[in-house]
Amino acid sequence: MKQPLAYVHPEAKIAPNVVIEPFVTIDKNVEIGEGTRIGSNVTILEGTRIGRNCQIFPGAVIAGVPQDLKFKGEDTIVEIGDNTTIRECVTINRGTASKGKTVIGDNCLLMAYVHVAHDCVIGNNIIISNATQIAGEVRVDDYAVIGGGTLIHQFTHIGAHVMIQGGALVNKDIPPFVKAARHPISYAGINSIGLRRRNFTNETIRDIQEIYRYLYLSGMNNSDAIERIEAELPATKERDEIILFVKNSQRGIIKGYL
Repeated sequence: MKQPLAYVHPEAKIAPNVVIEPFVTIDKNVEIGEGTRIGSNVTILEGTRIGRNCQIFPGAVIAGVPQDLKFKGEDTIVEIGDNTTIRECVTINRGTASKGKTVIGDNCLLMAYVHVAHDCVIGNNIIISNATQIAGEVRVDDYAVIGGGTLIHQFTHIGAHVMIQGGALVNKDIPPFVKAARHPISYAGINSIGLRRRNFTNETIRDIQEIYRYLYLSGMNNSDAIERIEAELPATKERDEIILFVKNSQRGIIKGYL
């Protein structure tokens, strides 16, 4: 259902039951899936792909040109999955030649005034709270929860099931399953409440805690801690995920208790 006061480019591909409210602008080379609702004063620019049953609230701007001086007008996109909610005045920039696209997954909630810069990859079931600012080429893995007003440095990697304190300055990678808080940002324990809500067993949570005792409470450097973890702790999906994350970290992981 399109209001007569909305502008939809004739080349845009809009599913029949999409609701488009007044004063919306939808550019060419846009695709919007079934059941999605586009609120008033939303701007959806060239290169947007929105899935099914999404809710886009008033004032959001999707697929704006990247705020990156290296961008030369290349053909890039924004992909948004199914059942994702984008609240008021969120801005999502499309990709650059680096990755070609910015991605927001399924079942995400981006609260008001969130900014997602070029070439970010935001996974599934993620909550990003009000006024969080995410710089270019950041990766956020599934089920992460980011507190309001957080600032995230470019190229940072945030692991799955992480909880980040509001107002944090994130300039290091945050490994999976942990809470991150304080300034400078540091390890603040396991996200045990979040893990229980997602049906992790007590045994699995204890195993994760033991891994992080090696990494953060043993006094060893990361390389030695990983070597000991591999030698002394049984292989599990969670253990191997943590090890792989630390080994592949480009910026280095956050520090332990200060």
